[in-house]
Amino acid sequence: MCVSDSVCLKIQYSIPEELEVGAFVGNIATDLGLDVKQLSGRSFRIATGGAKQYLDMNLSTGALVIKEKMDKEQLCEHGLSCVLILEAVIEKPLKVYRVEIEILDINDNAPVFKTSQLNIEIPELLPAGTSFPLRRAIDPDAGTNGVRFYQLSSSEYFTLKTQSESEQNYVPELVLEQALDREQQPAHKLTLTAFDGGTPEKFGTIQIRITVLDVNDNAPSCEQNIYQVTTAENTPQNTLIVKVTAIDMDEGPNGEIIYTFSDQTPDKVREVFSLDSTTGEIRVRGILDFEEAGNYQIAVQAKDRGTRSLSVYCKVLIKVTDINDNSPEIIITTASNAIPEDAAEDTAVVVFRVTDRDSDEKASSHCRITREIPFRLKSSFNNYYTLVTNGELDREKEPEYNITIICTDTGSPPLSASKTIRVMVTDINDNAPRFTQPSSVMYVTENNAIGASVGAVSAFDPDFNQNAELSYSILDSLINGFQPSTFISINSANGKMFAQRSFDFEDLKQIHFHIQVKDLGSPPLRNNMTVNVIIVDQNDNAPVIVSPLPIKGPEAEETMPRSAEPGYLVAKVTATDADSGLNAQIFYQLRQPTDESLFTVASETGEIWTIRHLGQKDSRKQKIVIMVKDNGTPSLSSSVTINVSVQDDTTENSSNIGTLGNVGPWKYDSKIFLMMIFGSTSFLLFVAIVILAVKVHRSRNEINGYCFCWHPTYLSREDSLHGVQKASESFQIPPNYTDVYESGNLQQTFGHGACQGSDLKNFTFLQLQGVAAPRIDIKKRTCHPAECGISSNSPNKDTATFLEVSVV
Repeated sequence: MCVSDSVCLKIQYSIPEELEVGAFVGNIATDLGLDVKQLSGRSFRIATGGAKQYLDMNLSTGALVIKEKMDKEQLCEHGLSCVLILEAVIEKPLKVYRVEIEILDINDNAPVFKTSQLNIEIPELLPAGTSFPLRRAIDPDAGTNGVRFYQLSSSEYFTLKTQSESEQNYVPELVLEQALDREQQPAHKLTLTAFDGGTPEKFGTIQIRITVLDVNDNAPSCEQNIYQVTTAENTPQNTLIVKVTAIDMDEGPNGEIIYTFSDQTPDKVREVFSLDSTTGEIRVRGILDFEEAGNYQIAVQAKDRGTRSLSVYCKVLIKVTDINDNSPEIIITTASNAIPEDAAEDTAVVVFRVTDRDSDEKASSHCRITREIPFRLKSSFNNYYTLVTNGELDREKEPEYNITIICTDTGSPPLSASKTIRVMVTDINDNAPRFTQPSSVMYVTENNAIGASVGAVSAFDPDFNQNAELSYSILDSLINGFQPSTFISINSANGKMFAQRSFDFEDLKQIHFHIQVKDLGSPPLRNNMTVNVIIVDQNDNAPVIVSPLPIKGPEAEETMPRSAEPGYLVAKVTATDADSGLNAQIFYQLRQPTDESLFTVASETGEIWTIRHLGQKDSRKQKIVIMVKDNGTPSLSSSVTINVSVQDDTTENSSNIGTLGNVGPWKYDSKIFLMMIFGSTSFLLFVAIVILAVKVHRSRNEINGYCFCWHPTYLSREDSLHGVQKASESFQIPPNYTDVYESGNLQQTFGHGACQGSDLKNFTFLQLQGVAAPRIDIKKRTCHPAECGISSNSPNKDTATFLEVSVV
């Protein structure tokens, strides 16, 4: 039957002392009802709590055997009973059994006297019946094996006083049977033999030499035969305990009394008490300790100073009372230094017992824990306590507990003892890793080196050891049809990310993926976060000139009339840049004109205008070099060379219809002439548009994002005034610029076609005669023949077709 979950009732064995090493004591496994096969696995052990290990345990058989010879007299001194207390501890689950080994005495010691000879002086004329105390024999054995009786050698003058069987600590007394006559026999020799009660019987002897003294016929007598005194332990030194008084009726030296301790007084008594030989006062000499001795029995000899002194013995009994001068002692019997944080409530951690050297009424104690923690104490029998869990444990909040236990006795004043027990809380994988932020945006400049660092993510796990070791990985997903690992790699140990390729901003603007972190616990826990890697543009693309493009050779060709007014739109340079932001901002500069006073260019639009009239001395061939620069760092540039042919007045009059219409003699003839020309031209243009529409319809799906249709000779913006571009805001247009062209009767119906998927800004290009436009790759600055789709608003009218290209 168990008193608690961890401490069970005792079992007892009785064995004789002096058993040989290896002797069988008992089968403790069978007596406790334990399976012998489980003893080793459950860590069964025997704990004595002393310095020597007298018993051993055979884990294979469950037998309790002698490990070292036991001498009862050494273990228990002169006590009648001798019990060796053991603790049998078994774990998984934890249980403690109390085992009491009673050591039985055997008759292995013979009685002995303190000295081999005793000298006694007896005056003559003493009356018969006078008794003289002799020395008591000492036998370390106990009970019946101790001293049972004494025997005196045969003598006509002396006999032994009869011993009572119930009298303990019997001191043999020599009884005078008749008066001595020193003149007849001055000395007597006797032999005293002490027998024990063992089997076989053992004995010891002492020689008694009796000297007969001459007349001093009055012996001292004690006022009290027995003095009984009670005093508290820890009585201060030199405190008077009792005064022994003896009276002698003689006078002179024969009546003077000298007090001494008897020869049988133990040395321990002499260390604690002192006796004044003159006054008979017994005082405290050493330290009185109830726990060492609760009673003292002292024989005081009082003898006179006569020539043949006589003596008497007074018995003093001193009882020492207990005071609460010993604090309780906490003894750990078994302990678990570590406990998992998911341990169930009431899990045993430590088993301990409390002892107190004071008397039982003061040794009772109460134990408690000093602070509020998820542990509590369960009281067991015989001052045993079990420390058990009392709530949930969380290693992340409290990885260890220093539990201070205080035990207080019931004395007055009460005394306390404390002991601190360290309990470690072991980790389980109960916390998932957490990123320091839920998402992250990182930037990497295009054209980076392969393996360049992109950034790093960081996570933490409050668990411990492998439960806190983290591993990073990129989750599978598709980025433009590819796995993220083809773009980015991650160091699984530290979360650092590296580029797996050199990025091109013009192809890929950003990478969006998810990163997972998991710990190495069992089972592993994990968490995810979103990462967005932004590709930062570099100025790695020079501007590409899309118009005018050269037809033959490296230079473009344009024409203008010699009679052109200031503000005449000679040509428009159009360029695009595959970069973005400031890297894609384009500026136009006039670098090499034949005549700097003749032309200017709008820095933002690329429009080339005349700034004065052409004179007869101006060359018919004008060369203009336009440089196109972006706003990146460093700036990149491209240039185009335009050869402008100046036409004579006849060519000018045929092209400048608005101006010729106002000249007097040619007014009506010019109209008729123009009507004839445009009538035939419209018919031819209509046929060309129909043929071109069929071709465009067939090849519409082949147009990519960087194509547009063009013709180097015919170029205009959507917002042109009757085919002539508006001038830049920075250029002053002559007052009659608009009137000259508005007076003409040239009206056209335009159709627009768009190149699908293009990133170019909105441009419109005029295509005549059904010429297939080349495709231009802005990034690589190359042209490829291709066809662009064209639609017409009305197939029955004269139509000039424009193609619109969007540039971002």
